[in-house]
Parts: sequence; C-alpha cells; structure tokens
Amino acid sequence: MELQTVKAERLYLKVAEQLSGLIADGSIKPGDRLPSERVLADKLGVSRPTIREAMIALEISGVIEIRTGSGIYATKKQAQQPQLELGDKGVGPFEILEIRFIVESEACALAAARITPEQVAALKVALAEMEEEEKRPDASEQADWKFHRIIAEATQNSAVISIVNWLWELRNKSELSTAFMERLRGGGVHPSIEDHKKIILALEQRNPEKARAAMRNHIDNATTAAATYFGKTE
Repeated sequence: MELQTVKAERLYLKVAEQLSGLIADGSIKPGDRLPSERVLADKLGVSRPTIREAMIALEISGVIEIRTGSGIYATKKQAQQPQLELGDKGVGPFEILEIRFIVESEACALAAARITPEQVAALKVALAEMEEEEKRPDASEQADWKFHRIIAEATQNSAVISIVNWLWELRNKSELSTAFMERLRGGGVHPSIEDHKKIILALEQRNPEKARAAMRNHIDNATTAAATYFGKTE
C-alpha cells in the first residue's frame, strides 16, 4: 500500500490556481483588468486578505501585474501558455498581520502593566535605530523587530515572547511575505514612526488600554497601507 503525504494547502493558493487557470484558458485575456478585490472575494467566498495574498503570489509568478491606484491586470506574456503550477510560497503577509493584530495588541496591554524604565529606554533606542534604518534603500526592518521584541519581553511571559518572535520569523521565512515587504520598501512604504511613538507613550504612562489601542492602530494602519499599495480596488 502506497500512501502520499497529506499537505494542508493554503487557501490563497487555491484562489491563485483558479485565476491562473482562467487566464491560461483565455477566459481572462492578456491585458484584461481583473475584477475588484471585493467582487473576487464575494464570488469565491473567501476573505479579502486571501484575495490580496493570491494576487501577490500571481504577481511573483508573472501571471498578473498589480498597478497601484489602477487595478490588477493579466500580463500579456501569459497568452497561449499552459496553466502555471503555483508552489507553496509560505504563509501570506495579511494572515500574519491579522494574527499580529490579535497577539501583539494584547501583549502590549500586558507590557504596559509590567514594563521597566530600562525597557522604555530600550524602546526609544530601537525607535531611533528605526528612523536611521528607514533612510537606507536596503532597510531590513531589524530595528522594527527589535522594538516589538522588547515589548514582548516586557510582558514577562515566556510564551508571549516565543509567539511574537515566531511570528516575525515566520514573516521573514515566507517567500510571499518577503516579496511583499521588499515591494513595500521599494515603494517607500515603511513602518510608521509616529505610530511607534504613540506606543511608547502609552507604555511609559503604564496605561494598558491606551497601549492596546496604540498597537491595534499601528497594525491596522500597516495593513491598510499595504492593501492600498498593492492595488486594492473597491
């Protein structure tokens, strides 16, 4: 008896493969503008973040072109070509942002009650490093990761620290997420310094509710900026 390995296929891949098939068989012609994110989500019965991740996967594979502020178009070079086999490119960036919104917001609230003066000072140093890093075209966002790691450490909860670090490692190991971040940086979209300043202020004031809200606002802003840059259309 021969058994095959069971793989958990990512939802964005199923969407990407279906759209790639429609382009390959001519249902969507080269140069055609694809339906909006909202329309695709409704027709396919998936979330809008899933649609965004499918589009990023298709763009990496050369099937579509995302034109910021205009929409998403089938590339002309796909004409008369067979359907592309799309491989697993890792966890999608919008899925990671969603779970970071949940985990890091609560971690920030917990940190507000436990953070030390030394950790507040360390956050300010990390923020200064972030400002310097953003001036470089090859910014790696290591300072941003350091900033969020300090907050996780301030919770004094080893499970929280492990989860937050794992989420950042997951982002950096994912081909899809890495391509996503590189394109954002290339387009001048960087972590908001003002958002990070508000997080520090809330933590310095030892205000859990304010800290939670500041982190939620920060990740929500990052998600909105990313969705807009990647050609989100209504």
